[in-house]
Amino acid sequence: MSAPYETRRLLPWTADDPYVHALRTGRGPLFLRRSDGWLLPLDVERWCARPDEADLTVLDRCEGAVLDVGCGPGRLVAELAARGRTALGIDVSEAAVAHTARLGGQALRRSVFQPLPGERRWGTALLIDGNLGIGGDPHALLDRLARVLAPGGLVIAETVPADVDERVQVHVTDGRGTAGAPFPWARLGTPALLRHARVLGLAVDGQWSAGGRCFVALRTRSASSSAEPPNRTAVISSQRVRKPSADSPVASR
Repeated sequence: MSAPYETRRLLPWTADDPYVHALRTGRGPLFLRRSDGWLLPLDVERWCARPDEADLTVLDRCEGAVLDVGCGPGRLVAELAARGRTALGIDVSEAAVAHTARLGGQALRRSVFQPLPGERRWGTALLIDGNLGIGGDPHALLDRLARVLAPGGLVIAETVPADVDERVQVHVTDGRGTAGAPFPWARLGTPALLRHARVLGLAVDGQWSAGGRCFVALRTRSASSSAEPPNRTAVISSQRVRKPSADSPVASR
């Protein structure tokens, strides 16, 4: 059984961590390494570039205010902000949050399992670039997002382009001897994700592929007519709330 949400802690990224170094330079090599030595290459250069055509298929489907879970260097949050959309990235890496801010997006150093601003008012939650693996427990992650989203909200997740369903301990490495602290991770293909979705009562809203990548959109249950409308803009605030203007997000530091 997974730990309660409130007990999940931020990963101990440090200034000399290979992930932090890769974000600062905008390039790899960077890998997730399993205990058996297997390496999964991480596409740092794509993460640090402008959104590609596959990313745009995701952004075009977003509804309401958007929460990018594990936003990394922030290309998706920044693109949404440039479109005038309400968007917030969350990431456990301080370097990722800082990079997102430099691009013009808003981000908080926060785990998805910690309290978040605007809970129950987000229209869309993104799990892109492998972030379906966060926490090593996809069921707990999807259940958490169902509680963060507004009724009828969307989870858009990127899946492994194969029938994969694994839970592993990994660490980030540059392949040259420098490695970060180990943490739990998961890898899911679309069939495995759909199995979790059925158990949680999430409806499939779409499946597609683009640029060799695979995506699934899941919709949470709609609320009764007395509930808060799902597309109401979430207020983004890390400490206190200021009155937002129009549809712009608010981040008080």
